[in-house]
Amino acid sequence: MDYGAHLPVVDFGNRNFSLERLSAYVKTARELGFRGISTNDHLISHRPWLDAPTALASVLSESGDMTVGTSVLLPIVRGPVPMAKALAALDILSNGRLTVGVGPGSSARDYEIVGMDYEERWKRLDESIQVLRSLWSADGAAFTGRFYSTVGVNLEPKPIQRRGPPIWIGSWGSDAGLRRVARLGDGWLASAYNTTPDQFRSGLDKLRETLKNHGKDPATFPNALVTMFMYITEDRSKAERVVSETIASLLKRPFEELRQRLLVGSPQDCAEKLAAYKTAGVQRVFIWPTADELDQLTIFQTKVAPLVV
Repeated sequence: MDYGAHLPVVDFGNRNFSLERLSAYVKTARELGFRGISTNDHLISHRPWLDAPTALASVLSESGDMTVGTSVLLPIVRGPVPMAKALAALDILSNGRLTVGVGPGSSARDYEIVGMDYEERWKRLDESIQVLRSLWSADGAAFTGRFYSTVGVNLEPKPIQRRGPPIWIGSWGSDAGLRRVARLGDGWLASAYNTTPDQFRSGLDKLRETLKNHGKDPATFPNALVTMFMYITEDRSKAERVVSETIASLLKRPFEELRQRLLVGSPQDCAEKLAAYKTAGVQRVFIWPTADELDQLTIFQTKVAPLVV
């Protein structure tokens, strides 16, 4: 198991969005040995949220050889054709290091403000994935569905990656979601605040069986755990304040559930949580410091990661 870092695109109270801040974060993550950088997507949230593709593009020059990606992006809300164009540019500008994580999102408000039916999100997601692949394809094979068509559409330039960037699908682990991952995806993105090690293991077992039915090799099909909010501290009262005042207010989830699932607490406590996920089969964890970002990245790699066995 290795580690990536989410870009700090959410305002947790400091209102300090800047290119300098993002660049310093990515430079620090690269120097500390994180293997990937990712960002996720909302139009409307409880807190200010920096635009995901723009933020990712702004730090490519600092990312070295790390993978860069989204976890997850909303192709329905943004429109799959404009999204295909933007993502092709990101793949080119990163020299083929882009991984695209997609999902329908969980905010009905995002759909409302772009005039789309939230109840159609799953069917539209399936088609959106096929639109992306069609538009990135070098052979020009068109896709026609109920909602979208790429007939007569030729977006240039194409991505550097020959088959287009790998498309990983976000799923909380439902049977339907895992079937979608197996059928349409190149990888699985699981949600750290919507699962446990036991639930992840159960979902992974189901996914591996389903992959076989689609002629895909379970042994080479990748996965990652995303949106692992983190604050490492020996101060128990401070850890509890981070969960209750910062994370719970953003996610609207029960305090105790988040305290148990996320990386908030002492280095030993956090390492034990990660070790359980490693045993369950997680291949990469994307951590997200909620404050003191550069210090927290360093503390994670020096005091937590070495304890994960």
